Amino acid sequence: MKLESLQLPPDIEAMVKNKRQTSIEDFGNLVGKAGYKPADQSIIHDAVIALALRKNILLKGPTGSGKTKLAETLSALFSQPMHSINCSVDLDAESMLGFKTIANEDGKTSIEFVEGPVIKAMKKGHLLYIDEINMAKPETLPILNGVLDYRRMITNPFTGEIVKAANDFTVIAAINEGYVGTVPLNEALKNRFVVLEVPYIQGEILKQVLLEQSQLKDEVLVNRFVTFSADLITQVKNGQISEEAASIRALLDTCDLAKFIPPLRAIQRGVIEKLDDDREKAAIKNIAETLFE
Repeated sequence: MKLESLQLPPDIEAMVKNKRQTSIEDFGNLVGKAGYKPADQSIIHDAVIALALRKNILLKGPTGSGKTKLAETLSALFSQPMHSINCSVDLDAESMLGFKTIANEDGKTSIEFVEGPVIKAMKKGHLLYIDEINMAKPETLPILNGVLDYRRMITNPFTGEIVKAANDFTVIAAINEGYVGTVPLNEALKNRFVVLEVPYIQGEILKQVLLEQSQLKDEVLVNRFVTFSADLITQVKNGQISEEAASIRALLDTCDLAKFIPPLRAIQRGVIEKLDDDREKAAIKNIAETLFE
């Protein structure tokens, strides 16, 4: 995807170009790879505008809908390196901000502070991606309140340093609501984001993604997997199977396998066996057998 294809307002396009980082030789491996294809073009259009305006973005959507790929695509569009935090109940301040360690140089021992993703992104004006932000314990995240609001700063509790974010620093967070292990996001925290819904892609867009991003190139078979995905999404909407069963990520894995093994077995490995509920497994197997036998 190219910036020009988004048809941005001229002043926003100028902001994006000014925000692009040109001297990223040392961080090139942190720039995401484009590849997200939105169900609705307004998703990426509005995300680019929000980032150009230096707004923080919260991506909401089911697991495997492409939230991380969208973040990587935004990193690529802005030519901006991205640092990541993967949230869990074990996330703590050290995981986000950094930690102290003992260093030895020329026979001398000293205490050094190793910067974490938050501090690195703030100082260098990079993107910070916080994945599954509602998996973190509620008492862990308030440390980021000053980072995410108009202050754009934090006092590092490990060093006492006051860190002010460089001009281009922005945060993208992703959230899966209602999943086991997640907690409702604090309203004060959520209020610091612009929120974008990221739904599953379907139809021709999904077909393009499967052909471009999986190893399966048989269009007849890919079309069947597109139909299979649509049937799974219908079952999700009817409350008969869980959202993770319709994950696009899982579907890509399945298509990769289907190049080398029979489709039904690929679905068994890539989708069905990831689930715990026997009724869900039976429902998906029935759909698969209807399409692939």
